[in-house]
Amino acid sequence: METRVDEIADGIYRLSTHVADIAPPAGFTFNQFLLLGDEPLMFHTGLRRMFETNRAALERLIPADRLRWIAYGHFEADECGAMNAWLAAAPAATPAQGRTGVTVSLDDFALRPARALADGEVIELGRGKRVRYLDTPQTPHGWDAGVLYEESTGTLLCGDLFSQLGDGPALTQGDVVGPAIAGEELFRYSSLNPGMGTTLRRLAQLAPRTLALMHGPAYSGDGAAALRALAEDYDRRVDGAVAERLAALALFSPVEAA
Repeated sequence: METRVDEIADGIYRLSTHVADIAPPAGFTFNQFLLLGDEPLMFHTGLRRMFETNRAALERLIPADRLRWIAYGHFEADECGAMNAWLAAAPAATPAQGRTGVTVSLDDFALRPARALADGEVIELGRGKRVRYLDTPQTPHGWDAGVLYEESTGTLLCGDLFSQLGDGPALTQGDVVGPAIAGEELFRYSSLNPGMGTTLRRLAQLAPRTLALMHGPAYSGDGAAALRALAEDYDRRVDGAVAERLAALALFSPVEAA
């Protein structure tokens, strides 16, 4: 495996590893993001088995021991599997996640105490960089799910939102919604629930200029429109699931006496 490094916004770097044997022939990408500043932050740790290639990629930019924050979206191997390897390589780094995630997973999992972030809480990285944590429970999945928004560049670190196949460019102005819908059709990875559309429309209010996907290219353009379009697709899926459930209940309900 080889990890590519590309700057997708000012001081924000995408570390991308393409794995060809996941969903061939297109394959699947696993992306981490490094945000530079006085206190550099990495979003996603990658899988444990990818630690060495990701560390080598990161160290093209900064020594690993300069990291001060290590964050992720929700508790899952590709999001935080290498957390403790990174904490060992960066002794001054603090793990960070939402309060739910810290309580149910990270406080037990991590080598060091974590910073539990409230919805809307900001971490100042210095040199003009500041990230805001936003709760996104069960969107697309995970009770503890959340995203980070870097305010100076308008970059939304999306986690598993918009996940798609392939090894495309690091940054695109093309369609990311259609490929995300195709990815959902294949993997069925989302926890459909009535709150998804509302959650995504709240993120759209940020009007992000860059969407940093964990699985797929980063997107440069009208991030609000892309988020609203994804919200509409989730609304459609939720409505369809409810209709199917109601039809099933009607089919098996007792027949009324004449």
